[in-house]
Amino acid sequence: MKKIFILGASGSIGENALSVIDSNKEKFELIGISVNSNVEKANQIIKKYSPKYIYIFDKLAKDNLLKTENAVIFEDEKELSDVFNSTDVDIIISAISGFAGIKSTFHAAKSGKKILLANKESIVAGGSLLMKMVRENNTELVPIDSEHNAIFQCLPESKSTEDVKQIIITASGGPFHGKNIDELNDIGVQDALKHPNWKMGAKISIDSATLVNKCLELIEACYLFNMDENFFELIIHPESIIHSIVTFKDGSSICQMSNPDMRVPIANALSHEKRLSIPFQPINFNNLKLNFESFPNDRAEIVNLAREVVREDSSKGIYFNAANEVAVENFLKDRIKFREIYEVILRTFDTKEMSKFNSIEDIFEIDQEARNISNMVIKSLI
Repeated sequence: MKKIFILGASGSIGENALSVIDSNKEKFELIGISVNSNVEKANQIIKKYSPKYIYIFDKLAKDNLLKTENAVIFEDEKELSDVFNSTDVDIIISAISGFAGIKSTFHAAKSGKKILLANKESIVAGGSLLMKMVRENNTELVPIDSEHNAIFQCLPESKSTEDVKQIIITASGGPFHGKNIDELNDIGVQDALKHPNWKMGAKISIDSATLVNKCLELIEACYLFNMDENFFELIIHPESIIHSIVTFKDGSSICQMSNPDMRVPIANALSHEKRLSIPFQPINFNNLKLNFESFPNDRAEIVNLAREVVREDSSKGIYFNAANEVAVENFLKDRIKFREIYEVILRTFDTKEMSKFNSIEDIFEIDQEARNISNMVIKSLI
């Protein structure tokens, strides 16, 4: 019986992880959760699973959490680290969306346990440092983004990339597939949130609509698989059936296919010697048509920024992530237009020379600096 701690249990990834656990109750136990301010959802989870550990980010919400016998409710980071390092935890699922999940992900990286990583921002902002911690602590890190888990599945058992010629990361194109950037200026929030294939949280839904999520995934893939950015190509695949394609030196291309369902990569990442059984919708191959298109040329500037982040391995990843988060937050609040999300990212990048960072404290300091600049850019747009 493997004991699981879910960071961000009340979010969409957490919900899918709980579904996989429910389908394999004889193999997994939910030992702990972290939640922010969604007390209602947290209490539903606590009532159903009775986790031993409950880590709460929002101190004001703590008093409203359901109290169960023997449950430990805490808000101290040191306690979280101690729990991760204890024998009570076997697997940590990092499912917190955005930069808010970086500290807890770094604590997990030091634990020497198995991490299922969905928090791409922790790698975009601190990839070299995070991966160094993973190596030094013999932590097993398995991605659960559908694209990165697909790459993980397509690689040989050793996970060696020495025979890889190219990796294609697919994108659905989001709700505005087929539209050029000039047509997106007056897009409303609700329209941007309507993803055609996936049910996701607000932030990642907007990232999908802008296609910035593919930039984040490109950066993440380079760090996860220790490969240069020139190995990766972004392709539009509207059906979201093929999640990534790995081409090897001998001309063979291997892809991972499934209907859009986050439980599939989560189940794969949780499995060890044998694949887990989950309820899923099989692909109907009868008359199945799969389409592929070039990534839009009018998003080339933002993709080139992502490639620059990887090539330079400096604080540019922190700036990229911070500028995007600030821009998306302000778009969701109707303060800026959809197209201005790109402008905020590009203008934030143009502000100063980027330096190296050596600690998580450096990352937070640079992140705040980048957010201040992005907010100044937004003020100039309003």
